[in-house]
Amino acid sequence: MKKILTSVAAVAALFLVASCGPKKAAAPAAEEITVPAHDNVPEYVIVNAPEVDLADFKVDEDGYYVLFDGTSLKGWRGYGKDHVPTRWTIEDGCLKFNGKGGGEQQGGDGGDLIFEKRFKNFELLFDWKVTRRANSGVFLLAREIKTLKDSVWKYSPIYISSPEYQILDNENHPDGQLGKVIGIRQSSSLYDMIVAEPQNANPYDEWNTGKIMVYEGTVVHGQNGANTCEYHLWTQDWTDLLNTSKFAQAKNPLAFELLNNVGGDEHAGYIGFQDHGDVVYYRNIRLKVLD
Repeated sequence: MKKILTSVAAVAALFLVASCGPKKAAAPAAEEITVPAHDNVPEYVIVNAPEVDLADFKVDEDGYYVLFDGTSLKGWRGYGKDHVPTRWTIEDGCLKFNGKGGGEQQGGDGGDLIFEKRFKNFELLFDWKVTRRANSGVFLLAREIKTLKDSVWKYSPIYISSPEYQILDNENHPDGQLGKVIGIRQSSSLYDMIVAEPQNANPYDEWNTGKIMVYEGTVVHGQNGANTCEYHLWTQDWTDLLNTSKFAQAKNPLAFELLNNVGGDEHAGYIGFQDHGDVVYYRNIRLKVLD
């Protein structure tokens, strides 16, 4: 059902560095895989952009790649973009999203941030801190998806293809008390699907540690030294869980298809940090490949 196209927009033009000098090589092209409409799922496009080489990143003494070293945003870009949105900045060695408290922005100088490498089996470690009433999230195994809107191909939200590790000021943000079960939208939960237990987040303006481990379909969330939830991708239990959520096949056929086969046939995808319109901080972002 799939056909592969080369994205013309992703190919950089060749240019001369001097009137008689050599030409600079063109940037690699993104691969676009078009999936025709079927079974109530609209036509969509999977965009596989060129990836960074992990050999260009430092490995710490524990064997983790340092994805963010507190000094540069090398290897990062906006979801569906070729640059880092300007609202993502570095402040005092931390990755900061400069939100305005207006909810999910997803446009202009905001938007979700992804690391330019698709991972399969890994352990991701990070520290996070929210301001009062702040909301964010960490995405795993995400893919870049485009759909037609008003006859124009546009990027769909990252969460339709990616499970989300919730980041939240549990005590003050309304999401802390919403959902089908109290706690299902609190920090380190699988957003709106599995409650994090124990719920051991620190108050806003205090640092927390986060962990996401993905290995052959098993996913474990951790927070402040404790494992808080576990689920198993590509199983009947996972399908059943999706069908009890807002991503159920009857409610959102496209999201259901993408999430039911998270990471696609390769079972690999991006990690990302969410712009939910609020001020949040991340630091010590490290990843160990478990392949």
